[in-house]
Amino acid sequence: MDKDININLKVWRQKGPKASGFFETYRLNDISGSTSFLEMLDILNEQLLKDGKEPIAFDNDCREGICGMCSLYINGHPHGPDSLITTCQLHMRHFKENETITVEPWRSSAFPVIRDLMVDRYAFDKIIQAGGYISVNTGGVPDANAILIPKADVDEAIDAASCIGCGACVAACKNGSAMLFVSAKVSQLSLLPQGKVEAKERVKAMIAKMDELGFGNCTNTRACELECPKGISISHIARLNREFLKSKFND
Repeated sequence: MDKDININLKVWRQKGPKASGFFETYRLNDISGSTSFLEMLDILNEQLLKDGKEPIAFDNDCREGICGMCSLYINGHPHGPDSLITTCQLHMRHFKENETITVEPWRSSAFPVIRDLMVDRYAFDKIIQAGGYISVNTGGVPDANAILIPKADVDEAIDAASCIGCGACVAACKNGSAMLFVSAKVSQLSLLPQGKVEAKERVKAMIAKMDELGFGNCTNTRACELECPKGISISHIARLNREFLKSKFND
């Protein structure tokens, strides 16, 4: 059975994108080890509201590791110290008695702070809008089994498609690069025949939009791969580079 712990929570507070931010420390007692990190923040907010104080703003939705909304930088790690999970899947049993836990928003110029721990990640949507589509024939739908695709390609495409767009790769990168995210989105389509029609235009448009939005360059530190909650491999970045070079040669 998980033990109750007492913790200090050092949280980044910021009223808006142009406001100055600061850390504020709170004390929480008797938090069950089975409590999720977001549930712990709920408990803190209930305590703040009871005391007549402003609750902490943070993003969340599914709380099942699916949507990627719970983007928090915890003790120097996107989504916290555990691996292959999102913040909503992190439990308080991973922290020590009387530990001071530092909680920050994603740190990237492309993800401006909205309030407290919430950031605007619309930049990712803009990248997808720039090139994330395929042409389809709206006539008769062919039998899926009639399209022969090597299993290795299918498996790799599915792995790439598991990216939830949380932005942990950007937060982990010292340059604020979005290369892992963009490469996953390009890879999941370039590996399948349905994605071949717009392949050249797609990769150029998505990289151009990524650069336009102010994301940094990739220097292959692999921090993105290490912190990705879905374990997306940087091998997709190599494929992105190949697809981009191919699109240039074919101009």
